[in-house]
Parts: sequence; structure tokens; C-alpha cells
Amino acid sequence: MRLIDNFRLKEEREEYRVIIETIEKSVPFKGTNLWILVFAILIACLGLNVNSTAVIIGAMLVSPLMGPIMGLGLSMGINDLALLRKSVYNYLFAAAVGLATSTVYFLMSPLRDAHSEILSRTSPNIYDVLIALAGGFAGILATSSKQKGNVIPGVAIATALMPPLCTAGFGLATFQFHYFFGALYLFVINSVFIGVATLITTRYLRLPLKDIPDPKEKKRTEQIIWAVVIVTILPSVYFGYDVVAKNRFLKNAESFIALEANLPNNYLLSKSIDAEKKTITLTYGGELFEPGEIEELKMRLPYYDLDTSMLTVTQGFAYLAEDIKDEGEDPLVVALNEKENQLNQAIGEKDKAIRELSVILNTLNDEKELSWQLYNELKAQYPELLSFILSNTIENDESTQSKVWVAVLKFKARVNDKDKKRIMDWMSARLGLEEAQIRLIFET
Repeated sequence: MRLIDNFRLKEEREEYRVIIETIEKSVPFKGTNLWILVFAILIACLGLNVNSTAVIIGAMLVSPLMGPIMGLGLSMGINDLALLRKSVYNYLFAAAVGLATSTVYFLMSPLRDAHSEILSRTSPNIYDVLIALAGGFAGILATSSKQKGNVIPGVAIATALMPPLCTAGFGLATFQFHYFFGALYLFVINSVFIGVATLITTRYLRLPLKDIPDPKEKKRTEQIIWAVVIVTILPSVYFGYDVVAKNRFLKNAESFIALEANLPNNYLLSKSIDAEKKTITLTYGGELFEPGEIEELKMRLPYYDLDTSMLTVTQGFAYLAEDIKDEGEDPLVVALNEKENQLNQAIGEKDKAIRELSVILNTLNDEKELSWQLYNELKAQYPELLSFILSNTIENDESTQSKVWVAVLKFKARVNDKDKKRIMDWMSARLGLEEAQIRLIFET
């Protein structure tokens, strides 16, 4: 029972009157609240324009948009039609001001590129519904608690009310209406489900209800609420399923390429995966494929749940000639030669990289062998030697860089200066280097 008591809200719950007054005060948009909204929109637009997440978060922290949205949920939860009308008016007014401000900004801005912060707010899905619900529950619980903390700004950041409104303005200003509708839908999702979370929590906390004289009006209001919820959530469920399906396709396609696309006497020059069209395109360099080799590769697709996908494999002159169809006869040889040069260059770069890595590996093996030999030779002369580290590195000073060998020698007891000089002379002769090119570090 003690564990269950930790989840009870009664002891920390604020007075009903205080909860309602707090939300009612945050509903109106006029004076200071309205100007804060305008400047918050401008900050968010600047953040989207320069693709700065930090600036966008700052805009969300000062945004007052949560007020009328929570007012909508509260008014429906306590049957307060006057507050409902007031909240709807201020919500639509705030959205219109935000949309107008962002549209004007992007019309004036010389930057018209859609960065990742803009693109991420144009394809809402069911996960945005869950985020809005969780944020709404956190917001109303914090408002109804005596220990309010800084939850409301956090909810504003998590549910991201401001950036979708700005992205919708970007879509209007640049006449990219798929951005406008996608972002506006995300804004509506966040608004509706923050309101729904507020409504549910209000009913759970049993805030006092206001009587509606006309039962038909009460029933009609409830029907409108559920209709809005259903109409809002259905498209997001579809989009959420689409996101999951695309992610699964990308993961399966990557696994297929990693495990099946290593063909003998060929190497993969490039790969292209299109989750929207469910296509995989592989381009190889090397020898021509054996008859049936590509078909055998396609037969492996069902093992990776890629039955409905299309695999396209190009190689050799099929790859070289893929852009030549509309070129005519004379440019054919030129285009083929250009493509062939590209392939040869890619092969040459890969071969060069392999040779360089091989040289580095051989050098490391030689140094490892030399280090072991020197340790054994020194151990024979100085049995008290415990360990020996040898490294060929670069020494930097104010004006130059020079290659040096660094040796770290660990002995059982302290080594006297005479033995240090003897070891230095021996190392210099053994490595064929001057003493200036050797650094000895003695440890005990």
C-alpha cells in the first residue's frame, strides 16, 4: 500500500478555485501576452531559418500558447461554456497572429531553404499524438499541484507548439503548401491532445462542474469533442504506420545489402534505397556478372521481408550507358569514356587506399617486432628491467616538427646516471640514430 500511496495526488492538489483561476488567467491574448507571442514567433522563425535547435527551444520557453489550449480542456471538463468560447476565440486569434507573423517574416527573409528543423515538422504521426498527450497530462497535473516547478516550459518544448506554426508560415510564404498543411496538422494534433489530456485530468480530479441547462447542448458539445479527437487521430495513425513501415524497409534493405550484396570479382560502387517506392539500386564495378547471378540475388529478397521491393543491379557497360539514351550517336563515345574514367578513378582510389593501409600495417608490425627484440636484448643486459615501451612519434616545438623514438623503461630500482648514459649509447647504435632523435623515460 505504501508504494501505491506514492502515486496519490490528493495531498499535493491545489484548491479547485486556484486551479481554475490559474488557467483562466492564461487564456486571454492581449497586451503583454500578445507581444510575447509575436516575439516568440520571430525567435522561432529565426531558429528555423538558420537551423538552430537552441534558438527554437528558447522560443518555445517564452511562448504563451499553452494558456488557451489548457483553457479549452478545462472548460470542456467542467462544462464552462463561457470559458470554452473565450478559449476558442483566443486560441484561434493566437494561431492567426502566429501564422501571420511567421508568414511575413519568411516573405522578408532572404533564406528560403527548408532545413532539417523545418522538414521534421511537416510529417506528423501517431507518435506526435502520444507526445502531446503525455505533455498535456504533465502540464495539467503541474498546474493542479502546489509543487508546480518548471513543468509548463518543459511541456511547451516537448510538444513543440511554436515551430509547427512557424513552419506553416514558411509554407505559405514560399508557396509550398505541403509544408503548410503538414505543419498546421501537427499544430492541431498538439493542441487537440493537450486539450484532451487536460479534459481527462480535470474529470479525474473531479473539479466542480457547471450545470448546462439544456441537456441537448451538453450532449452536442460532447459529440463535437469526440468528433474532433477522432478526425485528428485517424490520419496520424496512418502516418505513424507509414513511418514504421519505411524504417523497417530501410533496416531490411541495409541487412540485405550487407549480407548478400558481396558478389565475387565485383565490389559495390554505390547503393540507393528508396523506402517510398520500395526500390533498391546497386551499382557494381568489376567483372561482368555470370548468367543468372542477378536473378539468384533477387531470389534472396524474401528472406529479408523484401518480397514486394524492386531490385535493380547495374554494372559494366549497363552502368556506363545508363544516361546515353537521349544523347545521339556522336556523344555516345564521349559519354562512355567519361563514365569509364569515373569507374577507373574510383577503382584507382580504392587501390591506393588499400596500398596505404597495407604500408601502415607493415610499419606497425615492424615496430612491434623491433620493440620485442630490443626488450629481450636489454633484459639480457639488465635483468631488473620490468617492461619496455617503444614508439615512433612526432615531437613538436615552437618552430619545427621532428620524428623521434620514445622509449619508456621500467626497472625494479632506480637507474643511476652511468647506466642511463650506457643505455642511451646502446639505443643510438642499435637504432642507427643520433641521440637527439631518441627520448628515454626511466620509471621505477
